[in-house]
Amino acid sequence: MPAAGIRRRSRRRAADPVSAGAGFPSPNFGERRGGLRPSLIVIHHTAMASAAAARARLCDPAAEVSAHWLVAEDGTAEPLVPEAARAWHAGAGSWGGRGDVNSASIGIELANPGDRPFAEPQMAALERLLAGVMARWGIGPAGVIAHSDMAPGRKSDPGPRFDWRRLALAGLSVWPEAGAVADGADEAAFRADLVRFGYPADVAAPVLLAAFRLRFRPWARGPLGRVECALAADLARRWPAGAAALPIDAGPIDAGPH
Repeated sequence: MPAAGIRRRSRRRAADPVSAGAGFPSPNFGERRGGLRPSLIVIHHTAMASAAAARARLCDPAAEVSAHWLVAEDGTAEPLVPEAARAWHAGAGSWGGRGDVNSASIGIELANPGDRPFAEPQMAALERLLAGVMARWGIGPAGVIAHSDMAPGRKSDPGPRFDWRRLALAGLSVWPEAGAVADGADEAAFRADLVRFGYPADVAAPVLLAAFRLRFRPWARGPLGRVECALAADLARRWPAGAAALPIDAGPIDAGPH
């Protein structure tokens, strides 16, 4: 639910040039602000017991939360909000120095309680869905991010069991290479590189390390390592958010501020 003091947002429906005339089950959306088009895709998991329960919440006007797509464990992908509209999925956070991620993104929810691997039919369906969304909106692989990337410390989805490398191998996300490894781990350089890649600048290095590991090294423990510094440097070098996260031509399901 929204935090105290957050006024309820207008539910005026935005025009959808992708699916004009189609009906969408969730009323929880509005117009994208500032004339923004989707330039990011944010991957979530629902943290609920079933796809049906997640759908009910994402379509409940009282919940004030939604996503553009819901992908069930069996691979069924259902559009809940027009892609041209601003769904309420991301909440507080930023990516590449850009706040209001909702206005700059497409949100995809994967039905998963958060304690198990993602089913093969679901991952295959996600790959097909991502390819279509990316083509429609001109979004490059670096624009596909985790909810935990844009909200480090606040969100952890889609979590350590999600296969980001699989998406990268399919050209649907990015994956770093260590290359040359320095003699020591430089926390300041590591933080600066992750911010250049796109992570929020107002987050402490330990929180950024946890978010980075969720996506790229979920098995890693202990203090920051040299390999992780090298991986962060590669991300910053090849996919700085100022270019790569822009269009080629941006607990349970999040119920934070819209």
